[in-house]
Amino acid sequence: MFLYMTMEGLAKRSRSDQPLDEGLLPRVGQGDRAALEALYVQTEKAVYALALSILRDPEDARDVTQEVYLKVRAAAHLYVPQGKPLAWLFTITRNLCRDLQRNQSRDGQSPEDLENDARFSYISDPTDRLVLAAALKTLGDEERQVVLLHAVSGLKHREIAQDLGLPLSTVLSRYNRALKKLKRYLTEEGVRL
Repeated sequence: MFLYMTMEGLAKRSRSDQPLDEGLLPRVGQGDRAALEALYVQTEKAVYALALSILRDPEDARDVTQEVYLKVRAAAHLYVPQGKPLAWLFTITRNLCRDLQRNQSRDGQSPEDLENDARFSYISDPTDRLVLAAALKTLGDEERQVVLLHAVSGLKHREIAQDLGLPLSTVLSRYNRALKKLKRYLTEEGVRL
């Protein structure tokens, strides 16, 4: 129960109930800086959460997040409105994460160990930080994506399903399975729940 309350608390603190304005992207494509700023404010936590779920490194996730918006600024004029602007941003994010991972594997680099680097820019509460670090260590890729998109960016499960192109039941199943794994992991680590 504690774990669920912690994850829900994370999500509620960062949740924005405003729908993303799809009209921002054409304006960004025309060079409107205010539109880019508004897009950034509305989506950066979701983009960061997705990058973090893929890369498992807060510094790399921040770098990719910034690069996403540089790409958006350069390619927004190519965006074709389909009612899913966040899905378009997620595609850019995934591609940049894959590029970074490919480059790191070629260079022989590996992401820093999270135990030595637990600096998560959006999480200040120590308990929330512990849960997030556990999520990055113990969950599978799909579970980690759903948990971080919900907890860090505050997206609702229905929004996650839409943006990832998954059925809502799949997203809910992954989320619940992830919470059980996290609870088991934290219990084994001696954290009282």
